[in-house]
Amino acid sequence: MSKKYSIEVVILAGGRSLRMGKEKARLRLGHRTLLGHARVLASTLGLPFCVLRVDRLSGYGPLGGIETALCGTKADRVLFLSCDMPFLQRDLVERLLAVPAPAVFATVHGNVGFPFCLASETLPKVEAQLAAGQLSLQTFARKIRARRLRVPKTDWGQLDNINTPSELAAARERLH
Repeated sequence: MSKKYSIEVVILAGGRSLRMGKEKARLRLGHRTLLGHARVLASTLGLPFCVLRVDRLSGYGPLGGIETALCGTKADRVLFLSCDMPFLQRDLVERLLAVPAPAVFATVHGNVGFPFCLASETLPKVEAQLAAGQLSLQTFARKIRARRLRVPKTDWGQLDNINTPSELAAARERLH
């Protein structure tokens, strides 16, 4: 019988939104904010979730959020979602969660990104990466030999994130 892992979802919503010029999490897309889209997705998974807005160590990008989440979790694994990916669907996330590995990232064109899932045991590796001043998710995934879920081309649109006003405008057009 295989071990059942406890999983917590953490929505990272603490970025500085420099390219957008205002806080992305609060921007509206359709009837919800960008953060609202991530919350709805997290709730459909039936897993406990939280929104992380402030990192323990600021200025470290997503790795700072990862470190904060892993320090605070009691779960075996943490699924990381970004607040700026409103088109992500449950099916893709469930495929990612089904990969039995301490670290698994969604991958397109060989590049890792959100969503991704990390076992709590990866915390020392995150801390070592931060201590070395290496903030790249690509480098981190490579160093820890993370598994990669190759996202099929038909699902690439789910991974669109919204970082600029023009990307927000395009997302709004996509809804209509």
